Parts: sequence; C-alpha cells; structure tokens
Amino acid sequence: MPYLRIAGIDVYEEVAGAGDPLLLLHGGFCSLESLREQGEALAAARRVYAFERPGHGRSADEAGEYSYERGLEQVLAYLDAHDLPSVDVVGYSDGAILGLLLAMRHPERVRSLVAISANLDPSAFTRSHEAAGALVLQPLGDPAHATDAAEQEPDVERLHYDRLSPDGPEHADVVLAKLFRLWTSEPHIDPADLRGITARTLVMSGDRDTIRPDHSILIAASIPGAQLAIVPGATHGLLAERPALISAIIGDFLGAPAASAR
Repeated sequence: MPYLRIAGIDVYEEVAGAGDPLLLLHGGFCSLESLREQGEALAAARRVYAFERPGHGRSADEAGEYSYERGLEQVLAYLDAHDLPSVDVVGYSDGAILGLLLAMRHPERVRSLVAISANLDPSAFTRSHEAAGALVLQPLGDPAHATDAAEQEPDVERLHYDRLSPDGPEHADVVLAKLFRLWTSEPHIDPADLRGITARTLVMSGDRDTIRPDHSILIAASIPGAQLAIVPGATHGLLAERPALISAIIGDFLGAPAASAR
C-alpha cells in the first residue's frame, strides 16, 4: 500500500486523477472511505491528494494526544512532500477545521475551500451546554434519523477501522477516547479571525447536523464572500446520506469562476 513519511510519521495516502491539485481531508475517526464517492467524482477533473492522519484508517496511531495544531503541521508537511504550493481543499468535520486553520494561517496555500460540518469551538454541538434553547430542526420521521449521526456514524466507521487499522480492532477505543478529549476541548477559533481567509469558501452542513445550523451560518458570515449550503434531510453523516448531491454542489462551486463567489 502507498505510504508517505511526513513529520516523522508514516501515513497512508491515495493520489488519483489529473488536473489542478485538490486536497481531501477526512473527519475524526474516519478513513478515506468516508470520502470515497466525493473523491472519485472530483478525480474526474482534478488531481486529488488524500492521506489518513495517525490513528485513522490505514495509518498507525501515534503516541500522545491529538490536537488540531499537530494536525495542521501534518497537512503542511504533506503538501510540502508533494511540492504543492497551493491547492483547493475539501475537508469534512475535523478535516474542515484543519481546512479553516490552513486558510487562516497560510492563505497562500489555499486557492479555494469547502468546509463541511466544521465547528469553531465545542459549543457548536447541538448537545452542548451552550446549545440549550437554540433553534434546531427536529429529527426526521425516518427511524434512520431518529438518533443523531454522532451515535450512528461510529458504527459504520468502526467497521472500517476494524478492517483497516494496522493497530488492530482493540485499539479503536484508545483512538475514540483521545478524539473525545479533543472534541470536548478544541478548537478555539475566534470568528473574527476568519475574516483573514482570502480563498473562495463554501461552508456546508446538514440541516440536522450535530453542528447547529446557526453555527454554520456564523462561519459563513465571518468569511468574506463565503457561500453557504445547508443540505436538506441530512445529519452529520451527510457525505454518505446525500453523496450525489454533495458531489454536485462541490463540483459546481469548484468549477465556478472566482468572481461569481463574491
């Protein structure tokens, strides 16, 4: 399998397609399988680069806690390893947070950004203490939506983890514990800092996401010229729930002239 050494670690990667470079960034406790349909659709017109962060998919875990700072270092190291000075970025969940940080702190590296189900801090979750009284849509009548994706998604991703991880199925609980500590303590992004993002940006989330709709609006409103897409009938598992629609929205956004986003 293709592995690349970056920042002192070996990570699994996939590169496919031809055209302008695009970086895919997966979510927490996800592998590249979660972005498989979007990656294949994008590879029809782009050179798609993707890697699995330590403890995810086919990449072995690393010692110590996870942090978005460490994740950003790995993203930069990956881009440098492929000599990619500037790319389009599509990130989901934790990957979307990393995309926002990359666009904020290294604007020259990001030509455009699609941030799917990102959050600026732990208060964005519908079940956070700060969300008490917030306006959210009720779960759909379909039993498949009766619980939020935070409870459903790990079952699917756990199967991928058990099949793919070089650390073995028993290590999943270690990874999930580290991720829970990460998600309940980070990130801490000031909305005002998003004003420094110069890349064309599309913010996306599900209308029944674990990220509250008002938080997605806040992110989009804080980035100059950003577009917002709220996917109907979708939870935090929107990539699997509405794959064709999401691929179409991303493709339309990436194919649009820069002036149309402003």
